[in-house]
Amino acid sequence: MDGVLLIDKPPGMSSHDVVAAVRRSLGGPRTGHAGTLDPFATGLLLVLVGRATKAQRTLMELPKRYETVARLGATSSTGDTEGEITETGRLPGDPLELPTGEIRQRPPMHSAVKIAGERAYRRARRGESFEMPERIVTVYRFEELWREHGEHPRAGFEIECGSGTYVRSLIAALGDAYCLELRRTAIGPFDVRDACALPQRGRPWSDPPLIALERALELVRQAAPPAISTGAGR
Repeated sequence: MDGVLLIDKPPGMSSHDVVAAVRRSLGGPRTGHAGTLDPFATGLLLVLVGRATKAQRTLMELPKRYETVARLGATSSTGDTEGEITETGRLPGDPLELPTGEIRQRPPMHSAVKIAGERAYRRARRGESFEMPERIVTVYRFEELWREHGEHPRAGFEIECGSGTYVRSLIAALGDAYCLELRRTAIGPFDVRDACALPQRGRPWSDPPLIALERALELVRQAAPPAISTGAGR
């Protein structure tokens, strides 16, 4: 059993949890994934089965598209709803300056990046003080879709970015803002609209909708590379 599964990850599960659930449902073949999603996030996860795990690096490097809802006028210690929330009342500008192209970014301290051989989020949970190293990432498109004013102002964004980009960091860099919702809608040529839900817990998956590895790689080769937008905005 070899190929790529397009899974619509539910909230509350880690990417590792999803891979383990698929492995159990398929009877234990070698499995992996191509790009971590935070537990609070939803959306497209590429689960690799059998020989497809050998293409992990190729698939992980594909550009990704996200939709996110941001809370404005407040900050979060983790950049999302799971952290300590501080109401500031300071709102980012309108219109916002939304960076595109190659930018420098620090991943969130509550992330899976390894620092001295250990996941950063584990060190952060112990209250340790450390600095996250900067990295250069690529943002192809960063567009504000809508904004709601009122007691708890929010804004919606769509973002296309290169591998290794943290949407939580992009939103936090706008000012006093953090992610309320985060959904990955595409990875390269693969779209969440074509994804399936996980099988029910404990039930075998006798006929999974696998995309053959050769077909998946052909779709990747045929896909046009993303272009960097120079006029993102509302």
